[in-house]
Amino acid sequence: MRNLITDVPGVLVGNADDAALASGVTVILFEEPAVASGDVRGGAPGTRETDLLRPDETVERVDAIVLSGGSGFGLDAPGGTQAWLREQGRGYAVGNVRVPIVPGAILFDLLNGGNKDWGRFPPYRDLGYVAAANAGLAFALGTAGAGYGAKTVNLKGGLGSASATTREGASVGAIAAVNALGSVTVGDGPHFWAAPFEQNSEFGGRGLPFPFPGDALAIRVKGGLRENTTIALVATDATLTKAQAHRLAMVAHDGLARAIYPVHMPHDGDTVFSAATCRRAAPDLTAFTELCALSANVLARAVARGVYEASALPFAGGLPSWKDRCGG
Repeated sequence: MRNLITDVPGVLVGNADDAALASGVTVILFEEPAVASGDVRGGAPGTRETDLLRPDETVERVDAIVLSGGSGFGLDAPGGTQAWLREQGRGYAVGNVRVPIVPGAILFDLLNGGNKDWGRFPPYRDLGYVAAANAGLAFALGTAGAGYGAKTVNLKGGLGSASATTREGASVGAIAAVNALGSVTVGDGPHFWAAPFEQNSEFGGRGLPFPFPGDALAIRVKGGLRENTTIALVATDATLTKAQAHRLAMVAHDGLARAIYPVHMPHDGDTVFSAATCRRAAPDLTAFTELCALSANVLARAVARGVYEASALPFAGGLPSWKDRCGG
């Protein structure tokens, strides 16, 4: 177990990022088309193909899902991944034509100090292609991929991932690009809101503070209220229907609420995708309930790991990383 979403059989992940741009793309690539859905709860999302993911829509399976920086410009990234998949002969068959199905979502990282003067065309299509070509079992966390330019209200954000196994042996994993409006830590201390769900000191092992600081529940958000959004995917190897995949994404949003305070605000674009690679048997209702609950836990852990593993950007006025502020 790598404690990554790639512990789910059939899931690969690739990153591509640009240090000067201070932004990047993460591609979750499925070795075979996966049953997929999603749920958008932020008030200001930027997405592609989320209508297709509704349980009542015709196409049930996708080839990849893309998480990208770049705000609206980052919506070019799935096109690059689609181009790479087409070269591999992948995609939904329509006659003798194959159309790769690639939903995606973006976060806002345009004001983080990086050089966004890219000329006529933004670089995200090319980054989406490179990230797909890079997909494998191992990938970087923290300041990498879609999390490269991310930040929270008080700390550098980043790309996080985590995994777990149900009692029946089904795998569930999560990946998140954390660019939260609020905070992933309790105040300015080292303690993560997701601490009750931590496994094996994966984000420092600090637990929750005792006593809680008096201002722990003070609502602190970024001054630039539109510089936000946490985008994520939860995946399992269990066989799910599209309706069940939709429920999995809905419940997984609880993981964002456990790890970020506040979350799902009017200026967020918080989006959670879900995917089932269907390598195991379909769960009964009790097993599916456990799978849903566990998906929220692993997503909370992935969010905390994204901040814990991040390193600060080398620009004036940039936010410190957790390890800079809290000493590793």
